[in-house]
Amino acid sequence: AIEFEIKRQTKILRGGGEVVQETRGWDAGRGVTLPQRKKEQAHDYRYFPEPDLVPVVVDAAWEQRIADQQPELPRARRERFRECYALNEYDADLLTATRATAAYYEQVVSAKADAKKAANWVLGDLQALLAGTKTDISDTKVTPENLAAMINLIESGIISGKIGKELLPEIFATGQAAAEIVKEKGLAQISDSGALGSLVQEVIGGHCAQVEQYKAGKRQVIGFLMGQVMKASHGKANPKLIKELLEKALNQ
Repeated sequence: AIEFEIKRQTKILRGGGEVVQETRGWDAGRGVTLPQRKKEQAHDYRYFPEPDLVPVVVDAAWEQRIADQQPELPRARRERFRECYALNEYDADLLTATRATAAYYEQVVSAKADAKKAANWVLGDLQALLAGTKTDISDTKVTPENLAAMINLIESGIISGKIGKELLPEIFATGQAAAEIVKEKGLAQISDSGALGSLVQEVIGGHCAQVEQYKAGKRQVIGFLMGQVMKASHGKANPKLIKELLEKALNQ
Protein backbone atom coordinates (compact mmCIF):
# COMPACT_ATOMS: atom_id res chain seq x y z
CA ALA A 1 0.00 0.00 0.00
CA ILE A 2 2.82 2.40 0.85
CA GLU A 3 4.61 1.66 -2.42
CA PHE A 4 1.39 2.23 -4.37
CA GLU A 5 0.77 5.52 -2.57
CA ILE A 6 4.31 6.74 -3.25
CA LYS A 7 3.75 6.22 -6.97
CA ARG A 8 0.20 7.64 -6.92
CA GLN A 9 1.06 10.78 -4.98
CA THR A 10 4.27 11.35 -6.94
CA LYS A 11 2.30 11.24 -10.19
CA ILE A 12 -0.25 13.72 -8.84
CA LEU A 13 2.36 16.21 -7.59
CA ARG A 14 4.53 15.99 -10.70
CA GLY A 15 1.44 16.62 -12.77
CA GLY A 16 0.77 19.85 -10.88
CA GLY A 17 -2.10 18.43 -8.85
CA GLU A 18 -2.74 18.42 -5.13
CA VAL A 19 -2.96 15.36 -2.89
CA VAL A 20 -6.35 15.29 -1.16
CA GLN A 21 -6.34 14.78 2.59
CA GLU A 22 -8.25 11.57 3.09
CA THR A 23 -8.20 8.11 4.58
CA ARG A 24 -7.62 5.41 1.99
CA GLY A 25 -8.04 1.64 2.20
CA TRP A 26 -6.00 -1.11 0.55
CA ASP A 27 -7.59 -3.47 -2.00
CA ALA A 28 -5.27 -6.48 -1.94
CA GLY A 29 -7.00 -8.18 -4.85
CA ARG A 30 -6.49 -5.26 -7.23
CA GLY A 31 -3.26 -3.99 -5.64
CA VAL A 32 -4.60 -0.41 -5.28
CA THR A 33 -5.68 2.01 -2.55
CA LEU A 34 -9.21 3.44 -2.57
CA PRO A 35 -10.62 6.59 -0.90
CA GLN A 36 -12.70 5.89 2.20
CA ARG A 37 -13.36 9.24 3.86
CA LYS A 38 -12.04 12.78 3.51
CA LYS A 39 -10.52 14.96 6.21
CA GLU A 40 -11.53 18.59 6.34
CA GLN A 41 -8.48 20.13 8.01
CA ALA A 42 -4.95 19.19 9.02
CA HIS A 43 -5.94 19.19 12.69
CA ASP A 44 -8.23 16.25 11.95
CA TYR A 45 -5.01 14.28 11.76
CA ARG A 46 -3.74 15.96 14.95
CA TYR A 47 -0.86 17.53 12.99
CA PHE A 48 0.40 20.76 14.51
CA PRO A 49 3.35 22.94 13.45
CA GLU A 50 6.35 22.99 15.77
CA PRO A 51 7.33 26.65 16.21
CA ASP A 52 10.92 25.84 17.20
CA LEU A 53 11.66 24.00 13.94
CA VAL A 54 12.63 26.08 10.92
CA PRO A 55 11.28 25.05 7.49
CA VAL A 56 13.51 22.72 5.48
CA VAL A 57 13.73 23.48 1.78
CA VAL A 58 14.87 20.59 -0.42
CA ASP A 59 16.00 21.78 -3.83
CA ALA A 60 16.61 19.53 -6.83
CA ALA A 61 20.41 19.91 -6.75
CA TRP A 62 20.61 18.84 -3.10
CA GLU A 63 18.29 15.91 -3.74
CA GLN A 64 20.41 14.76 -6.71
CA ARG A 65 23.63 15.10 -4.70
CA ILE A 66 22.25 12.89 -1.95
CA ALA A 67 20.96 10.36 -4.49
CA ASP A 68 24.41 10.17 -6.11
CA GLN A 69 26.00 9.39 -2.74
CA GLN A 70 23.70 6.45 -2.00
CA PRO A 71 25.12 2.91 -2.25
CA GLU A 72 23.38 0.39 -4.51
CA LEU A 73 20.18 -0.52 -2.68
CA PRO A 74 18.98 -4.12 -2.21
CA ARG A 75 16.20 -3.99 -4.79
CA ALA A 76 18.47 -2.53 -7.47
CA ARG A 77 21.22 -5.03 -6.70
CA ARG A 78 18.73 -7.88 -6.75
CA GLU A 79 17.50 -6.88 -10.20
CA ARG A 80 21.05 -6.42 -11.47
CA PHE A 81 22.01 -9.89 -10.24
CA ARG A 82 19.06 -11.40 -12.10
CA GLU A 83 19.88 -9.56 -15.32
CA CYS A 84 23.69 -9.72 -15.31
CA TYR A 85 24.15 -13.21 -13.89
CA ALA A 86 20.97 -14.89 -15.21
CA LEU A 87 19.93 -15.92 -11.68
CA ASN A 88 16.42 -16.86 -10.67
CA GLU A 89 14.54 -14.65 -8.24
CA TYR A 90 15.08 -16.98 -5.27
CA ASP A 91 18.87 -17.09 -5.65
CA ALA A 92 19.10 -13.35 -6.28
CA ASP A 93 17.06 -12.69 -3.11
CA LEU A 94 19.34 -14.85 -0.95
CA LEU A 95 22.57 -13.49 -2.42
CA THR A 96 21.49 -9.90 -1.75
CA ALA A 97 20.12 -10.58 1.74
CA THR A 98 23.23 -8.90 3.17
CA ARG A 99 25.80 -6.57 1.65
CA ALA A 100 28.61 -8.92 2.72
CA THR A 101 27.10 -11.93 0.92
CA ALA A 102 26.42 -9.93 -2.23
CA ALA A 103 29.95 -8.51 -2.26
CA TYR A 104 31.48 -11.97 -1.67
CA TYR A 105 29.48 -13.51 -4.50
CA GLU A 106 30.47 -10.80 -6.95
CA GLN A 107 34.12 -11.28 -6.06
CA VAL A 108 33.81 -15.00 -6.81
CA VAL A 109 32.32 -14.20 -10.22
CA SER A 110 34.98 -11.54 -10.84
CA ALA A 111 37.59 -14.25 -10.24
CA LYS A 112 36.28 -15.99 -13.40
CA ALA A 113 33.87 -18.49 -11.85
CA ASP A 114 30.63 -19.36 -13.66
CA ALA A 115 27.89 -17.15 -12.18
CA LYS A 116 25.29 -19.89 -11.67
CA LYS A 117 27.74 -22.42 -10.26
CA ALA A 118 29.19 -19.74 -7.98
CA ALA A 119 25.68 -19.06 -6.66
CA ASN A 120 25.14 -22.77 -6.01
CA TRP A 121 28.37 -23.11 -4.02
CA VAL A 122 27.90 -19.89 -2.04
CA LEU A 123 24.27 -20.65 -1.15
CA GLY A 124 24.80 -24.39 -0.70
CA ASP A 125 27.97 -25.94 0.69
CA LEU A 126 29.63 -22.71 1.84
CA GLN A 127 26.49 -21.44 3.55
CA ALA A 128 26.12 -24.77 5.38
CA LEU A 129 29.69 -24.49 6.69
CA LEU A 130 29.11 -20.88 7.76
CA ALA A 131 25.87 -21.74 9.56
CA GLY A 132 27.37 -24.80 11.22
CA THR A 133 30.24 -22.80 12.70
CA LYS A 134 28.32 -19.53 13.16
CA THR A 135 30.87 -17.76 10.98
CA ASP A 136 30.10 -14.57 9.07
CA ILE A 137 30.88 -14.75 5.38
CA SER A 138 33.18 -11.74 5.72
CA ASP A 139 35.32 -13.75 8.20
CA THR A 140 35.58 -17.03 6.28
CA LYS A 141 39.00 -18.42 5.36
CA VAL A 142 37.56 -19.42 1.98
CA THR A 143 38.50 -16.37 -0.04
CA PRO A 144 36.36 -15.57 -3.09
CA GLU A 145 39.38 -16.18 -5.30
CA ASN A 146 40.01 -19.62 -3.75
CA LEU A 147 36.38 -20.66 -4.14
CA ALA A 148 36.47 -19.54 -7.77
CA ALA A 149 39.67 -21.53 -8.28
CA MET A 150 38.01 -24.66 -6.86
CA ILE A 151 34.94 -24.22 -9.06
CA ASN A 152 37.20 -23.90 -12.09
CA LEU A 153 39.10 -27.07 -11.12
CA ILE A 154 35.75 -28.86 -11.33
CA GLU A 155 34.79 -27.16 -14.59
CA SER A 156 38.10 -28.06 -16.21
CA GLY A 157 37.72 -31.70 -15.19
CA ILE A 158 40.74 -31.72 -12.89
CA ILE A 159 38.57 -32.76 -9.94
CA SER A 160 35.01 -34.04 -9.74
CA GLY A 161 32.11 -32.29 -8.06
CA LYS A 162 32.18 -35.00 -5.38
CA ILE A 163 35.83 -34.23 -4.63
CA GLY A 164 34.93 -30.53 -4.56
CA LYS A 165 32.41 -31.17 -1.79
CA GLU A 166 35.10 -32.95 0.21
CA LEU A 167 37.66 -30.27 -0.57
CA LEU A 168 35.67 -27.23 0.51
CA PRO A 169 35.50 -28.10 4.25
CA GLU A 170 39.30 -28.40 4.30
CA ILE A 171 39.69 -25.03 2.59
CA PHE A 172 37.18 -23.64 5.08
CA ALA A 173 39.21 -24.95 8.02
CA THR A 174 42.70 -24.07 6.77
CA GLY A 175 42.38 -21.39 4.11
CA GLN A 176 44.80 -23.39 1.96
CA ALA A 177 44.59 -22.98 -1.81
CA ALA A 178 42.43 -25.56 -3.56
CA ALA A 179 45.13 -26.47 -6.09
CA GLU A 180 47.66 -27.08 -3.32
CA ILE A 181 45.38 -29.50 -1.47
CA VAL A 182 44.56 -31.34 -4.70
CA LYS A 183 48.27 -31.75 -5.45
CA GLU A 184 49.27 -32.76 -1.91
CA LYS A 185 46.53 -35.37 -1.51
CA GLY A 186 46.47 -36.64 -5.08
CA LEU A 187 42.83 -35.72 -5.57
CA ALA A 188 43.10 -34.97 -9.29
CA GLN A 189 40.43 -36.68 -11.34
CA ILE A 190 41.42 -39.74 -13.38
CA SER A 191 40.82 -38.94 -17.04
CA ASP A 192 43.09 -41.57 -18.54
CA SER A 193 41.07 -43.86 -20.83
CA GLY A 194 43.42 -46.77 -20.26
CA ALA A 195 43.25 -46.65 -16.47
CA LEU A 196 39.49 -46.15 -16.42
CA GLY A 197 38.98 -48.78 -19.09
CA SER A 198 40.43 -51.40 -16.77
CA LEU A 199 38.07 -50.36 -13.96
CA VAL A 200 35.11 -50.42 -16.33
CA GLN A 201 35.93 -53.96 -17.41
CA GLU A 202 36.27 -55.08 -13.79
CA VAL A 203 32.86 -53.61 -12.91
CA ILE A 204 31.19 -55.15 -15.97
CA GLY A 205 32.72 -58.53 -15.16
CA GLY A 206 31.58 -58.36 -11.54
CA HIS A 207 27.98 -57.30 -12.21
CA CYS A 208 26.66 -59.66 -14.85
CA ALA A 209 23.02 -59.30 -13.74
CA GLN A 210 23.04 -55.54 -14.21
CA VAL A 211 24.81 -55.89 -17.55
CA GLU A 212 22.06 -58.24 -18.76
CA GLN A 213 19.40 -55.80 -17.55
CA TYR A 214 21.06 -53.01 -19.52
CA LYS A 215 21.22 -55.12 -22.68
CA ALA A 216 17.56 -56.05 -22.17
CA GLY A 217 16.64 -52.36 -22.41
CA LYS A 218 16.86 -51.17 -18.82
CA ARG A 219 19.20 -48.28 -19.66
CA GLN A 220 19.00 -46.61 -16.25
CA VAL A 221 21.14 -49.44 -14.85
CA ILE A 222 24.15 -47.59 -16.26
CA GLY A 223 23.84 -45.21 -13.32
CA PHE A 224 24.47 -48.09 -10.93
CA LEU A 225 27.47 -49.26 -12.94
CA MET A 226 28.89 -45.73 -13.03
CA GLY A 227 28.58 -45.62 -9.27
CA GLN A 228 30.56 -48.84 -8.97
CA VAL A 229 33.36 -47.45 -11.15
CA MET A 230 33.42 -44.25 -9.08
CA LYS A 231 33.62 -46.36 -5.92
CA ALA A 232 36.50 -48.40 -7.32
CA SER A 233 38.35 -45.20 -8.24
CA HIS A 234 37.73 -43.68 -4.78
CA GLY A 235 35.66 -40.93 -6.37
CA LYS A 236 38.44 -39.75 -8.67
CA ALA A 237 37.15 -41.05 -12.02
CA ASN A 238 35.90 -38.59 -14.64
CA PRO A 239 32.11 -39.27 -14.74
CA LYS A 240 31.70 -38.19 -18.35
CA LEU A 241 34.50 -40.49 -19.51
CA ILE A 242 33.18 -43.37 -17.38
CA LYS A 243 29.79 -43.11 -19.07
CA GLU A 244 31.35 -43.07 -22.53
CA LEU A 245 33.51 -46.11 -21.78
CA LEU A 246 30.63 -48.03 -20.21
CA GLU A 247 28.26 -47.33 -23.10
CA LYS A 248 30.91 -48.38 -25.59
CA ALA A 249 31.64 -51.61 -23.72
CA LEU A 250 28.01 -52.48 -23.07
CA ASN A 251 26.87 -51.83 -26.62
CA GLN A 252 29.50 -54.04 -28.25
